[in-house]
Amino acid sequence: MPKQTSHQAVPSSPGPNGALRVLVFERDAHACAAMLRTIRGSGLECARTPSGADLVDRLRDGVPTVVVADLAGDDRLFDDLRAGIVSVHTDTVLVALSSTISANRAVRWMRSGADDVLIKPIDPLELSAAVTRAADRLMLRLRSRRPLATGESDALASIVGDDPRLQRALYLARAASRVRSTALLQGETGTGKSMLARAIHAASPRAAGPFIEVACGSIPEALLESELFGHVKGAFTGAIADKKGRFLAAHGGTIFLDELNAATSPMQVKLLRVLQQRSFEPVGSDDTIQVDVRVIVASNQPLERMVEEGRFSPDLFYRVHVLSIDLPPLRDRTTDLERLASHFLALKAAEVDRTILGFSREAMETMRAYTWPGNVRELENSVERATVMCEGAWIEPEHLPERVLARVRAAAERGHDRGHDRGHEHTHLRSPPITISHTPASFPIDPQLGSTQSHADSLNTMPDHPPSTHATSSRAAETARHLSEQLRDPERAALITALEQHGWNRSKTAKALGIDRTTLYRKMRDLGLGRYGQAG
Repeated sequence: MPKQTSHQAVPSSPGPNGALRVLVFERDAHACAAMLRTIRGSGLECARTPSGADLVDRLRDGVPTVVVADLAGDDRLFDDLRAGIVSVHTDTVLVALSSTISANRAVRWMRSGADDVLIKPIDPLELSAAVTRAADRLMLRLRSRRPLATGESDALASIVGDDPRLQRALYLARAASRVRSTALLQGETGTGKSMLARAIHAASPRAAGPFIEVACGSIPEALLESELFGHVKGAFTGAIADKKGRFLAAHGGTIFLDELNAATSPMQVKLLRVLQQRSFEPVGSDDTIQVDVRVIVASNQPLERMVEEGRFSPDLFYRVHVLSIDLPPLRDRTTDLERLASHFLALKAAEVDRTILGFSREAMETMRAYTWPGNVRELENSVERATVMCEGAWIEPEHLPERVLARVRAAAERGHDRGHDRGHEHTHLRSPPITISHTPASFPIDPQLGSTQSHADSLNTMPDHPPSTHATSSRAAETARHLSEQLRDPERAALITALEQHGWNRSKTAKALGIDRTTLYRKMRDLGLGRYGQAG
């Protein structure tokens, strides 16, 4: 069967052929449509394939692929698919689905090459997490083999994070670095738009030229035109000499216009002309100046929505929307939090010439529970503050900014109040919430270390004991330990009740409790519940 370009997904991460996609093999059209929506909601491009033979045929194009396949518990179908994948020599990871499958068969599949095995019906969050994990592992494999260009080794490749959406942004940034086309960076304040713009410039053929950054939102409207285009002597009151504008200063290099969404309508018209013609007139002059400049713009608000609301010029939007790159907020990059925090700690500790081994368990759990409205910038500043305040070997919760501690406490209190209110409801509607335990004692500052704990686990973490690495545990840690010990027996009883209500079906029980099966299995083990539904 010939290759069909319609099957090609939009690249979401770098690979040998510059792409990563997800292919779904599912016979039920309605179930497949639901899975495609879930996967696309995770920031990954995906498509359906109608048969195993078609799936293997599509893999012949060499594009790195995450395969999600319903194998109906059939060993022969699994073996045939794995043989087909191996035969085409494509970088592929397999997430196998089945409505009925024994534990022994699931283990055999994973030992034989499946990245994960999910039991149907599948919870959308569970599917999203499994596919994201598979994509993460595939991208790490690809990145380990991809040679870095000279500029990338110090620029784009130095940006920390393995989240698929961040990797997609970096893929697009690499493409943008090779051309002169205008690039649009969109994301919340603090997500790293300025850093990415500098990295694009540093990885581009213009790296030897100037990089000029202009924060449009911080310059008064009356001065912005002069700042960008310059002015001549006498153009207005106070113009006592000619001034060269930022566009001319960026000649031969790159100009980065941050907070473009703050530009007024008249300024948007003038910027449109510069982007179209690469020419302008200084304020008070009739002389037209031509510049050779690459333009990168950024917005902390979605420009498309601003166009729909009549607050941004459609003409300018379509002019800058050539290469659009979206940067995800830190709260959506949960797997990157520990790595970023450790990276910043290594840098800040070196700056102040201190030896700090890492974050205590309580400190990292506090950081996970915080939503980071200021994104990566706020995280970096918080780690710097903790580094200055820390006098021992480990960062503790009290070293973090008070705003972080206050919001985490407030969120915990709201959760307690909601739990108290639910306690008056009928118990048969839903089992009590499960408190998840976590065992690692500390988090090292190795910048290459990635997160291994799921977001669902981190949101429900309560330490069983304080870390032994710090001489004096905080009062909060002692309280948490005492509370955890008190809750163990009621928690065990609640879990047994939930399991009995669902006939000891782990999938149904986990879904009812709002956790994944892995977390449920670990909790059953920790609370001494037998593997086959008997209390042990």
